[in-house]
Amino acid sequence: MSIQQDIRRIGESAKRAASAARKASTADKNTALARIAAAIKASAEALLRANAEDLDRAQTAGLDTPSLDRLALTREGIDLISEGLLQIQALQDPVGQISQLSARPNGLEIGKMRTPIGVIGIIYESRPNVTIDAAGLCIKSGNAAILRGGSECISTNRALFECIQNGLEDAGMEAGWIQLIQTTDREAVGALLGLDDLVDLIIPRGGKGLIERVSRETRIPILKHLDGNCHLFVHEDADLAMAQSLVLNGKTQRYAVCNALETVLLHRALPQAFLNELMSALQAEGVEIRVCEDTRARLAAPEKVRLAETSDWSSEYLAPILAVKTCDGVDDAIRHINQYGSNHTDVIVTAGLSAAQQFLREVDSSSVMVNASSRFADGFEYGLGAEIGISTDKLHARGPVGLEGLTSEKFVVMGTGQIRQ
Repeated sequence: MSIQQDIRRIGESAKRAASAARKASTADKNTALARIAAAIKASAEALLRANAEDLDRAQTAGLDTPSLDRLALTREGIDLISEGLLQIQALQDPVGQISQLSARPNGLEIGKMRTPIGVIGIIYESRPNVTIDAAGLCIKSGNAAILRGGSECISTNRALFECIQNGLEDAGMEAGWIQLIQTTDREAVGALLGLDDLVDLIIPRGGKGLIERVSRETRIPILKHLDGNCHLFVHEDADLAMAQSLVLNGKTQRYAVCNALETVLLHRALPQAFLNELMSALQAEGVEIRVCEDTRARLAAPEKVRLAETSDWSSEYLAPILAVKTCDGVDDAIRHINQYGSNHTDVIVTAGLSAAQQFLREVDSSSVMVNASSRFADGFEYGLGAEIGISTDKLHARGPVGLEGLTSEKFVVMGTGQIRQ
């Protein structure tokens, strides 16, 4: 059987499973999640052995340290993955919820009901937890899933998939509900992207190259974000101690995450002493700073920074590098963000209600914050439980995507025999 034929077989099986998943009760779904969580804990030794195989291959292939860290699985990590499923189990089931119910003058009652999307293809790279998070969220939201993890994680994913299958079987559910593409051949991704008659949504999680390929090669709707070029603007009336704390947390807590700060915008009227103190604090954390000419002219030690290039304003560094620019005010900051940002997460630090409201209203991003760290742009922190990813698109779902983002809506109309005149 060719790869194309095998992937189509998987897609057809998922389409059949989606019909059964749509009918599953909340109790059925919660039982399946509990059984999978138990299977993962019971299989800890097998999971660690499989992960060791992946790590050996990755080290031989010269995978970089951050990628190896994302790939590695520990006993604590296994417990957290299992616990994550129980957290999803505890979340409210969105399927079947009816909202906006209203009565028309003719007596019809019309509302919107949340419904599963259908078959979701999820393409991701080396994080083993994504396999379980994705499966758990799709089970709870009543969707069938086709998972395609990175080749560097294939042994771990196969072992985790066995836990999923065992848990579904123990719960009396259809095994095809969650499927894993087990070949590492890159042709399989292209084959999955071609199943527009079987797959309802594609979610790519990974680097820019993967997301650009998916966007280029499929006609299936995509839920994605390309970059996390996140900004923080310090207004002239900001609490300066708060501003410095938010900049340091947003930039230095973790570098290689999509909600880390990449650009800081500073109001021109801010004290020069604050500017120099902030630069010193960032440099003490090992951050390389790239500044505009106006900012450099105000620094006590301009030789310690680099002059920014135009490309810096649109860069997602995912590294200890920060671009810094002086702005004339909130209008200028908003223009800069909307021109160079990636519609991910942007922050204003201000004591003023007017500036905060303008920033919230006019910045065109999936998360806009006032006096809070950009690092909070995360489904768990937003109270969504686990997230399938973050969307910077404007249709269907935007921002961190949890259970509700994996559902659609349909109109439901209830009458008593009304006919249209």
